[in-house]
Amino acid sequence: MALNDVSILWVEDDPVFRQIVATFLSGRGAQVVQAGDGEQGLIHFKQQRFDIILADLSMPKLGGLDMLKEMSKLEPLVPSIVISGNNVMADVVEALRIGACDYLVKPVADLFIIEQAIQQGLQRHQLDDISQTDLDSLSHQELSDNLTILEQSVEAAKQVQQQLFPASNISYPAAKVDYSLFKSSDISSYFIDSTMVGSDYLIMYMAHLYPEDNRAAFACVLLRSFVNQKLKSYRSGQSKTIIDPFNMLSYLNERLVKSGLDITVDIVYIAIELTRYRAAIAQAGKGLRCYLRNDEGLSPLALSDSLQLGLLDWGKPSVQFRTILPQEQLCIATNETEHKQLLLDNQFKGLAYNSHLPAGGFIQLSL
Repeated sequence: MALNDVSILWVEDDPVFRQIVATFLSGRGAQVVQAGDGEQGLIHFKQQRFDIILADLSMPKLGGLDMLKEMSKLEPLVPSIVISGNNVMADVVEALRIGACDYLVKPVADLFIIEQAIQQGLQRHQLDDISQTDLDSLSHQELSDNLTILEQSVEAAKQVQQQLFPASNISYPAAKVDYSLFKSSDISSYFIDSTMVGSDYLIMYMAHLYPEDNRAAFACVLLRSFVNQKLKSYRSGQSKTIIDPFNMLSYLNERLVKSGLDITVDIVYIAIELTRYRAAIAQAGKGLRCYLRNDEGLSPLALSDSLQLGLLDWGKPSVQFRTILPQEQLCIATNETEHKQLLLDNQFKGLAYNSHLPAGGFIQLSL
């Protein structure tokens, strides 16, 4: 049998679908434990060892995302696969960020797709770091399918992108991130992201995505999924690339080139060591700038221009290290005078439509 002796925790609130999948997987040789919601799933997870988790995202009592977060804290190396039936791309991306190795979309037309995803998840889990480099991207077929949809539908692209953007103010245990990005059309060609990496590091970046059309929404998903992979590698103890901006931009460039999707990116990427207030900053492209902000205003950091990410003949990013002093903030912004003034006026609005402002904006980190 293809899944002989593979122990699977299958968490799904729909009893009919849950039993159909469980019967199929058992018939393929797996040992399947079922749970009807996230709370039951977490109880089973604490009671025995599983090879892989298969989980719905939308469940009562404890949702799939919250359940996977708790499981990741207990056993970060156990792979998981999520099934999304609500078409909320933000939930899928967040699941990948907290450790899921793949996702499937309901309705699942062929149960053998689930078996294949389980086999791939187990294989990736067993690979060493070098081999994993070639496999550590989000399911390429799913991404390609999404690209086709987003290219054809402005509304679909708009909805996907809006789901990816956080609130204008994001609070972490030792830091705060505020931002404004202004768009004058349905799709923003600018993207921001930030997340804690363990308890001692925080990363944030701002990107300008090309081409500036519906594909920019897809590029947001692609970029964030690549970052998620290195976040998972850090949490599993396999790689520290995510807190090394030089190597992180090199990795992102490699993934963008291999994607074959002709997407290029201006980006400023920052990793902060929170215990020492030390920032490592890398830049690719020339459309964005990093600034130190204090009572005297904005002071640009001396980072030279470099080629955009996504180019086959790309060179190396510009890198600088800085210690952030008390009362200083670290900012990334576009070069527009209006944006810099809004930053100094603390106008943090998240993703906003404004036909009177140039596209772009800013993000600020306060420790």
